[in-house]
Amino acid sequence: MVAGIHHITLITRKVQANVDFYAGFLGLRLVKRTGGFEDATQLHLFYGDATGSPGSLVTFLVWEDGSPGRPGIGQVGEISLAIDPASIGFWLTRALSAGLKPEGPSDEFGEPVLRLKDPDGIIVKLAGAKDLQSTAPWTSGNIPLEHAVRRIRGATLFSETPEETQNLLVKHFGYRPAASSGAISRLISEPGDIIDIRDASGFWASAPGTGTVDHVAFRASDDAELQTVRTALQAINSWPTAMHDRKYFRSLYVREPGRILFELATDVPGMLVDEDEVTLGTRLFAPDDKPERLAELNVILPQFSMPGEPRVIYRDLPFVHRFFTPQEPDGTVFVLLHGSGASETTLMPIAHKIGEQATLLGVRGRALEEGAPRWFRRITPFTFDRADIANEAEAFAAFIDGAIHAYGLDPERIVYIGYSNGANLINAMLSLHPHLIRRAVLLRSMAVLTDPPPADMSDTDVLIIAGAKDDYGPYAQPLAERLRADGATVNLQTIPHGHELTDADVPIIQAWLKRFEL
Repeated sequence: MVAGIHHITLITRKVQANVDFYAGFLGLRLVKRTGGFEDATQLHLFYGDATGSPGSLVTFLVWEDGSPGRPGIGQVGEISLAIDPASIGFWLTRALSAGLKPEGPSDEFGEPVLRLKDPDGIIVKLAGAKDLQSTAPWTSGNIPLEHAVRRIRGATLFSETPEETQNLLVKHFGYRPAASSGAISRLISEPGDIIDIRDASGFWASAPGTGTVDHVAFRASDDAELQTVRTALQAINSWPTAMHDRKYFRSLYVREPGRILFELATDVPGMLVDEDEVTLGTRLFAPDDKPERLAELNVILPQFSMPGEPRVIYRDLPFVHRFFTPQEPDGTVFVLLHGSGASETTLMPIAHKIGEQATLLGVRGRALEEGAPRWFRRITPFTFDRADIANEAEAFAAFIDGAIHAYGLDPERIVYIGYSNGANLINAMLSLHPHLIRRAVLLRSMAVLTDPPPADMSDTDVLIIAGAKDDYGPYAQPLAERLRADGATVNLQTIPHGHELTDADVPIIQAWLKRFEL
């Protein structure tokens, strides 16, 4: 028999703030960190009780610096966590001391409820539910065990077809009507968690993105129960998905009549399948757990620190950016500028191969082409918007100055590595902002300024790596000659490849870097 909530999955845009709130402020245990099951380059965090029990799990897909969504029709609008009713005063005091703006306590269906907003603006309610207990109590920091969050209390659904939504939950997910108040109907499961269905007729439409709830998952005891529910849903033309193996559970998805995404997930094998209870949540996993893939994900996925640990305090600068800090940094910093359609993390794996002890600072271009980032507008594949180049170069110069001061970077130990469009911005900056960039690696680059101003590049070293099979390859030699004419020391290398990045670039860059005392 399907019995209650298994987990709720949400989307966050700032992993550090998320960890600080859910593990730090709320005191939940981080029980799993893994690459996403649909996209391994997306971090997925699981919070819960001491063992990550079904019914305690609040999980987050990390869309770092992603676009905000909008709660509305067809989404889960609020989540609630169960505490002892006598703990409301403790949490009110704790919230005020943390600088939060709690609402309440108020009464909801006879329970005291404190409403909070997490860093993404998601409403998180702390509900005094005396009959709900944790199967594996957990507390941390300065939260006494008697005041600790026990488990998930429930979720509020925004549905414009509330009766149909309720019917599906009653017939196939083990809920029964409990009470109603105004536009909200409350359903309760056998274990005691609740689903509130709000009649959202007339609300605005929802939009996916950060600061929203992706789905609510309900519990199935095993694969047989999963298949039974799937067959029943197919019979009413709900078209559930095929079953998925999520390593920690097996599941299927279905959209209910109000378009809210539901998941049905098995209790087994659980969070302890690849870690013991003592070490839960302390290492990164990937869906396939191949060592080479894990090594890459360790560089690509956003880093974070647990509450009380040192961390990077990100500053508000003109460009979205992300650091990767190795375990033993040597003080060298690689500033990475991606190619068209990529992101601030794209160059991190190859940059880490170049210098395993270098700190990486990936930056995202602000221009957009069909929604994908680049560094400046182009008119044709080989001609570019000169004014936009100048504007973005000026903004990037301000970014570098801000980053040096905000993060304490040593300008003498910075190397700029750009690929394609990112390399083209760097070579433009050498002309527009001389002396700012002293060492640059330009991968598959061409000159983009048709009439650059004269510049003193006598203090600049440049490595250009061209591809013999690259359509842009013939432009490398004129670029090298132009930079040399302005005084730069230029090393031009050609590899037997096309426009793509390859491991053949790595030893060339490593050999070039040995010339400098970084």
